[in-house]
Amino acid sequence: MAAAGAHRPGPLKQQNKAHKGGKHSGASQRRAGGRVSVKAQPRRRLRDLSRVDRRHQALQLRRQRKEAVLAEKRGLGSRDGPPHLVVVVPLHCRAAAQDALRLLRSQDAALVRMEQGRAGGFALLCPRLKQRWRFATAQAGDLHTVLDLAKVADSLLFILDPAEGWDDAGEYCLSCLFAQGLPTFALAVPGGTDLPPKKRIDAKKKLSKAIEKRFPEARLFPLNTEQESLLLLRHLSTQKQRHLAFRARRAHLLAHAAEFVPAQEGDLVGTLKVSGFVRGQSLNVNSLVHVVGHGDFQMSQVDAPPDPLSLNPRVSKGQKRSQDMEVQDDSVNGTDEMEEDVKVLMKADPSKQESLQSEVVPDPMEGEQTWPTEEELQEAEASLKANRRVVKVPKGTSKYQAAWIVDDEEGSEKDDDNEDDDIDDDMMEEAVSQEGESSGEEEEPAEEECETMTISECLRDEQYDEKVEEDEQMLERYKQERMDEMFPDEVDTPRDVPARVRFQKYRGLKSFRTSPWDPKENLPRDYARIFQFQDFSRTRKHLFRQIEKEETEGASVGWYVTLHLCNVPVSVMESFKEGKPLVLFSLLPHEQKMSVLNFLVRRHASNSDPVKAKEELIFHCGFRRFRTSPLFSQHTSADKHKLERFLRPDAAMVVTVYAPITFPPASVLLFKQRSNGMHDLIATGSLLSVDPDRIVIKRLVLSGHPFKIFTKMAVVRYMFFNREDVMWFKPVELRTKWGRRGHIKEPLDGLMIPTFRSLCRG
Repeated sequence: MAAAGAHRPGPLKQQNKAHKGGKHSGASQRRAGGRVSVKAQPRRRLRDLSRVDRRHQALQLRRQRKEAVLAEKRGLGSRDGPPHLVVVVPLHCRAAAQDALRLLRSQDAALVRMEQGRAGGFALLCPRLKQRWRFATAQAGDLHTVLDLAKVADSLLFILDPAEGWDDAGEYCLSCLFAQGLPTFALAVPGGTDLPPKKRIDAKKKLSKAIEKRFPEARLFPLNTEQESLLLLRHLSTQKQRHLAFRARRAHLLAHAAEFVPAQEGDLVGTLKVSGFVRGQSLNVNSLVHVVGHGDFQMSQVDAPPDPLSLNPRVSKGQKRSQDMEVQDDSVNGTDEMEEDVKVLMKADPSKQESLQSEVVPDPMEGEQTWPTEEELQEAEASLKANRRVVKVPKGTSKYQAAWIVDDEEGSEKDDDNEDDDIDDDMMEEAVSQEGESSGEEEEPAEEECETMTISECLRDEQYDEKVEEDEQMLERYKQERMDEMFPDEVDTPRDVPARVRFQKYRGLKSFRTSPWDPKENLPRDYARIFQFQDFSRTRKHLFRQIEKEETEGASVGWYVTLHLCNVPVSVMESFKEGKPLVLFSLLPHEQKMSVLNFLVRRHASNSDPVKAKEELIFHCGFRRFRTSPLFSQHTSADKHKLERFLRPDAAMVVTVYAPITFPPASVLLFKQRSNGMHDLIATGSLLSVDPDRIVIKRLVLSGHPFKIFTKMAVVRYMFFNREDVMWFKPVELRTKWGRRGHIKEPLDGLMIPTFRSLCRG
């Protein structure tokens, strides 16, 4: 009888799911009766939504975004929102900007209010469309005015020439606007009706081709009739708004009226009352305000005067007769508006108000430690005696640099191969003897001959002399830039000053990339006056999250308010009376404090003049404008960055300056001022970081001429000119342009010019 074996299932056996007992999810939901627990759902469960729930969630998000865009469109220019600010920029010297503005003011159903003191500025109120616009004019030649108005403008209206579109000045203005950040824009072409029909069609085709390159998918509006101007106004009010990052998170306004009240009679500092419509974010009276081009100021109070551009103003019976004229003039400084029905919205709280302190007052005792005990002092003294080495160093040498110095008593490095060393020594003696024999025949190099010319004083022209002097300086800069490009970081060793004294602030690095360098080492005392964040990116994210979630207490967007700015110089009011715009931005926390800002920039194609480091440049950074002398450095991912002496035209570079803190994103434009006052755009970019610990190292290369080259040694001349300098730089590693590395072995005093012998390895 055969033994029965156990049954083994095959590979195709069905595997059933195990029973999930004990959870009773359905029973628990029925017992809950539809109630939801207070505990938040985990992210994993939120992700595991059904297809219907995911579709419903996407639909809700889409509706929310659509409603936000519609609310922004309806609020801008409406009764509850600020007027639609349109900046008119003619891009050609023959562009008929005044004709275009005259057409826009000729609307039958609109009320026009002129602004005195500002050429071409007016407000347009249309109760039938329930819209209101404010137009400001800026000439393309006045670049700072165009850029300042573009910072706060809702729309830019570019006026083109029907034949050429824009000229060189208009192209330059467009380059600056694109680099700063272009808000919503529209293109209008007034005129062109006097051309023959055939030439008119050809000019339109040519203009359309030029527009496609600069403004892809842009619409061109002819502006010759009242109907066309109405179409342009509707397009301005209904098109989608572009958001500029640096102004979306800050409250800002363009001054509609201003009044200066001196602190004392005849005083040059006082209170400036600025009236305008709040835009962007709510304005808190305890925050600081930055006036573009003038500085940061505190607010004492915020008032709410009557709205001068209301769509349905309350008019008394005596004023109804004067409404037959559609054009109404405002006062020069708006003082009449401020005095009628002014309500105080809020006053500053000294305990909550932001401080104007921009620099730290360093405490000299901050770095002091507690006095050590006697045992610690004895241990430290014993360790110093054991490791003490007396070295004679020049004045001003740091401890780190002194550690590199080698004593004369220390022997030179031993060669691995003694036979090669003996052969090299014999050949070296032969080289010395040859040089000694030839030294008697050679003469000392003569000085360069100079030629002196006498010029009659009557022929001298001051303007010509200034022009020649500028050309000579520019030629010298071109030569320096060319030499720095051909021989980067190479300098000549001075003969009148010892090299160990001239270069005592420098140190030898074995590897620029891997050698350690402490960013806090040997900092100047003034460096303690700037501010530094423990984690800048974290602080930035926290501030932006607060702006998105929390509602700021203060004047809401669209309110017409009067800000009382304290301790303002009278020059701000004088520039406003001259017709220049007065633009205000509220500051985020810490933005009034000084720190080290790093910008990533590229040279602009329109400028090729050499720009040397530490030259004074004009910066447009976000909403700020300031002058400073920057440093240039390479943009790498390493922890050390090499200083560049000139702004390179072929690579992106980092510009480092002392400036007030600005939270990115923010665009930056660099201008250089000519002797005639004109400004040239030299570079554009963006704010990279706010980091005082970014190490920028100035690199120097001392080069010498090889006199004799042997198997493993070489005789090098013209690098140093005395024995002490050779011994001073003996610890520093040498390298050739072909990658060979070595060390200084010994100086040779037998030659007429001090020479040293170096040991090179491949």
